Amino acid sequence: MLRLAAIAFAALAGAAAPTAAGRTPDTVDLIAERKAIEHFQSLDQKLQDVGWKLAHGNAAFCARTLPSVGLQLQDLASYGGPDIARAALEMKGDFAVQTAARGSPAAGSGAFVRNREIVELDEIDPNGWDAEEKRHWQRLTRVHDWIDAALVRKGSVAIGFVDGEKALLEPVTICATRFELAGEGKRAVADGKRVVLGMNFPGFSYDEEIFAGAVAHELAHNLLSHRAWLETNGEKRRNVRLVEREADRLMPWLMANAGYDPQAAYRFMTTWGPKHDGGLFRARTHDGWDERAEFIAGEIPLIEELIERHGFADWSVHFTREIDPNAGKKVARGD
Repeated sequence: MLRLAAIAFAALAGAAAPTAAGRTPDTVDLIAERKAIEHFQSLDQKLQDVGWKLAHGNAAFCARTLPSVGLQLQDLASYGGPDIARAALEMKGDFAVQTAARGSPAAGSGAFVRNREIVELDEIDPNGWDAEEKRHWQRLTRVHDWIDAALVRKGSVAIGFVDGEKALLEPVTICATRFELAGEGKRAVADGKRVVLGMNFPGFSYDEEIFAGAVAHELAHNLLSHRAWLETNGEKRRNVRLVEREADRLMPWLMANAGYDPQAAYRFMTTWGPKHDGGLFRARTHDGWDERAEFIAGEIPLIEELIERHGFADWSVHFTREIDPNAGKKVARGD
């Protein structure tokens, strides 16, 4: 998790209290605090489970990949009241398991139970790294970057728990995107490296397979390098509509390779669209929800044919682009 997720943690740790003045573990409802934290973690778990399936299932077709174990940690220094969070979670230090994505090496080990306290990363105790007294998100970023670097450097990471047990994790390859849960917002966005959903994103109420359509749409933006393309070619209405259409059309491909029914991408749009498309006031950067659903449906016959023939749908070869991905790029010329 990077800064947005850390900000969401900072918004917890005392969320049940009406004011921050004079708040201590003895003056707040620790049960309510723990419930607030666990609610955030449950939403994050759903996002990580779906994100992992999509990123792992499509790794063979992604231009950029990375080794991953599917583990997210939490650092209580990033909370608004670390002492309150520590008391609510009954922790001694600051680091513990946040999520282990279903199907990942971390989840498969059985060792990474939510809120299990961690004191060692390859013989380094991250609790000893400097942090400010509260709302310090930088240390958590540093730890996740450190784990990623260790997986690239030596192909494993050993993690020690406060009870003295240790677990050795070896990674698998996934598409190079992180999935993060942010604070109170309702939006889902992609910035080229991350997919970020707000806690109040309506899609969290959907069944997993339909919710996966929303995550797949945002992941598609990253896999097709839409942010970089728009920065090069301009965020004109026509350009934004083209990349949004591409992301819609790639949704069922990503979902099929992850083991979801590609038809669920269509069901996502027909579930989401009527309530959230905006009607007469919708942004003209997007097609209407019914048009978007038709574009998605148009991809499914080819996907199903490829799945039946090969067991996978290679979108890196068979997906037709709406844009020229090389448009606007400077071409290096020889002497």
